[in-house]
Amino acid sequence: MDQSFLLMLSNLLHLHNSIDPTTSLISSPTSTTTASSASTSTSPTSLLTSSSAAPLLFFTIASVLSYIASSRPSSSSPSTPAASSSAAAAASDYSVSAFRALSTEHIWSLEAPLRDAQWRSLYGLSYPVFTTVVDKLKPHIALSNLSLPSDYAVAMVLSRLAHGFSAKSLAARYSLEPYLISKITNMVTRLLATKLYPEFIKIPVSRRRLIETTQAFEELTSLPNMCGAIDGSPIRLHKQNLPGNYKCRYGYNAVQLEVVADHKKIFWDVCVKAPGGTEDATHFRESLLYNRLTSGDIVWDKVINVRGHPVRPYIVGDWCYPLLSFLLTPFSPNGMGTPAQNLFDGMLMKGRSVVVEAIGLLKGRWKILQDLNVGLNHVPQTIVACCVLHNLCQIAREPEPELWKDPEENGMPPRVHDSEKSLYYFGESLRQALADDLHQRLSSR
Repeated sequence: MDQSFLLMLSNLLHLHNSIDPTTSLISSPTSTTTASSASTSTSPTSLLTSSSAAPLLFFTIASVLSYIASSRPSSSSPSTPAASSSAAAAASDYSVSAFRALSTEHIWSLEAPLRDAQWRSLYGLSYPVFTTVVDKLKPHIALSNLSLPSDYAVAMVLSRLAHGFSAKSLAARYSLEPYLISKITNMVTRLLATKLYPEFIKIPVSRRRLIETTQAFEELTSLPNMCGAIDGSPIRLHKQNLPGNYKCRYGYNAVQLEVVADHKKIFWDVCVKAPGGTEDATHFRESLLYNRLTSGDIVWDKVINVRGHPVRPYIVGDWCYPLLSFLLTPFSPNGMGTPAQNLFDGMLMKGRSVVVEAIGLLKGRWKILQDLNVGLNHVPQTIVACCVLHNLCQIAREPEPELWKDPEENGMPPRVHDSEKSLYYFGESLRQALADDLHQRLSSR
């Protein structure tokens, strides 16, 4: 029993004896030595029939104190009161009620720049962009019968994507089981990768968008009809025990990400289909974009004439990709071409720089991609979900974080497949025509 309770009980007994000396709650030591003393000892019923109100008052107070003492935590508990209170406070910071207070009350008491800066520090994007994501996902989340509010679940997943938390560490923060964190993460990323992908990651096929994109690239590079830049990047996996083909060129386990970006660093195609040891050219040839371009499923109708060559919109990549009619690459990786060819290579790589920066923004903003700690089956949807969120941020002109920088690439140009030879020869003549035209135009200025 608690020592403080015993002390209070002892003091109460002394107080009772001083108030009502006619009844004794504890027998005198001498009462057991003589028959007369024993005959005068107080029975339990005598306390109720006493003429004084003190006994009833005593039992009332004693009952209250007993209840209080029994409800107090034991001092032998392994966790200290300070640790318990700090743990409870930490958990309450991320409770549904705390989130609701932040999102519905506190958030509107701040000026917009401070509000959005605070939201970005927590969830990787501003409050208006966050509400856009929630509004678009809410109908789909409602079908899952999730016991948590939709906006709270989305915020939880965004905090994991933005900061790279593991399911275990996030579970401790939100006082939930790790399996539930993983389940919610998988649900939200799947919805982002399937329901929002068609709306926010689109190939530029409309004439208006093609004109806007090609004109912007021409202002940047002086090359006409460029509509995108392609590149690949390994996404490091936290999981270690994987087959050897997951080992990327930088020595760690990864899966290969391939993206095409426009002049605004917005992705208009994303592919995650290969382990990290796959070459860029091989991954590209396995992509849906390659199949659609080679089959003629995608036909860009903005055609210009350059030195007698019909030039349709094309994308650019480095020498790790095959030269094709719709994908132009540098003449030489080391500047050993003619003056016209070297000038063309410099401008092409300038256009390619937008996709390098876009990937750097993607990994800088969604830090989970720096060491992806989800199940292997959920890796592709998590990466694509981050690409969708990246586009949302770029469209909303969110402040750009510090770029994540991958090591410099190196490697030999890929060989041309027999099925690609006609596309290769057309791309070769097109590239030379563009290089000669560029050199003539810039030399005459």
